[in-house]
Amino acid sequence: MSSTLEKVQATLDGRKHQALEKLKEFLSMPSVSAKPDHADHVRDCARWLADQLKFAMLDVSLMETHNGKGKAGHPVVIAKNKHIAGRPTVLLYGHYDVQPPEPLDLWKTPPFEATVRKDETGHDAIYARGAVDDKGQVWAHVEAITAWQAHGGVPLNLIVLIEGEEEVGSEGLETFIKEHADQLRADICLISDTGIPDRSTPAITYGLRGLVYAQINLKGPSHDLHSGQFGGATPNPANILCQIISSFHDSQGRVTIPGFYDDVQIVPMEERKILRSKEFDDDAFLGGIKVPFSSGEAGFNIAERICIRPTLDVNGLTSGYQGVGAKTVLPSVASAKVSMRLVPNQNPYEIRDAFERAVKARVPNNVTCEIEFFSESWPAVTPIDSKASKLAAEAVEIAWGKKPAFIRGGGSIPVVADIKRLLNCDTLLVGFGLPDDRVHSPNEKMDLECFYKGIATCAALYEKLAQLK
Repeated sequence: MSSTLEKVQATLDGRKHQALEKLKEFLSMPSVSAKPDHADHVRDCARWLADQLKFAMLDVSLMETHNGKGKAGHPVVIAKNKHIAGRPTVLLYGHYDVQPPEPLDLWKTPPFEATVRKDETGHDAIYARGAVDDKGQVWAHVEAITAWQAHGGVPLNLIVLIEGEEEVGSEGLETFIKEHADQLRADICLISDTGIPDRSTPAITYGLRGLVYAQINLKGPSHDLHSGQFGGATPNPANILCQIISSFHDSQGRVTIPGFYDDVQIVPMEERKILRSKEFDDDAFLGGIKVPFSSGEAGFNIAERICIRPTLDVNGLTSGYQGVGAKTVLPSVASAKVSMRLVPNQNPYEIRDAFERAVKARVPNNVTCEIEFFSESWPAVTPIDSKASKLAAEAVEIAWGKKPAFIRGGGSIPVVADIKRLLNCDTLLVGFGLPDDRVHSPNEKMDLECFYKGIATCAALYEKLAQLK
């Protein structure tokens, strides 16, 4: 660690209280990109973040986005330091939008009133929607950048891109990157929107799954019907939808969509042995979600199922009466939200089309079927033997006192594949979330020790990545 980095880390140590208070302020903004009635909140959050980056002495712009088909999106925050010829350029990506907080009644404290309390393991954590996905991790970088700026400036050319549509599939980001490619070119992209196996094991993620997200809408009778007068004689969209969903997997847990596995990249046994040799605690994984045993594709263990195998899961079901008490109706409509996580080399657009064909082939002719697609993103694998990866591992070791594990993640970050394709730039995925942080669920949290170590890691990353050239 250089003497300058030691000064930066000392500044960060003295700012822990301020860092936490600013994170609380960030988390108080209901920047829910999926809901039109939160559009003003999303924009307010973008403006707030832009102001914080200006305070960090960066040149900041709030730029509009669109999806290439005339639909306006949420703004992108772009910030840069003074670029100096000969220094490496790092593109820092993150997102300030968050998932919807529902169901609200399951939150112990309001989702947009950040609260610090002990988690189930007795460690201090901050609870709020977006705590770890991705505001807490974005804020770790803002704190590190601010500290560096107080000690001569970040020692590399920095481009910050924080978007407001990641949770809805980054609808306008691909178009934005295409239109501003010359301003975004970098030697490496850096993202902190991933996790670590446990509180004592830092990690660098080298693989992510892709995504297809869809909604099946079935419509039968013109209106809800009395179940006594019409039951047994008319099509029930809810029953039919359940039948379709039950047909998605066979007895071995494999997805039954024709062609689903045709292009799946077979992971070499050498890598599977590495995955299986990691200290993945099945009991801890299952205990954290309160289930007695796992489910999934036969022939693979839990660690493999959640990172190197594709999946199809129902994310939401809606049909019929769902209020208190009884109401004996046959519903006229039924819908299901479905996500498919994809692995290399699955093409999300081919999987989307195969899914639509398969569903419609399983729908009887006395109901109508419409399928909406909300997002498609490609899987990605990044090299772990590059100079950038080795420098990142050194930075992680400075902050954590131990070498990081290299892991694959089960989630999706659409921009990783876009940045590789459009900017020819690899991505370092250095995140600080824990498996029990309840991402996308009620009572989302970020462990405070991970937050502070994350800030220290970000500070070290900027010094180490300055050695790329």
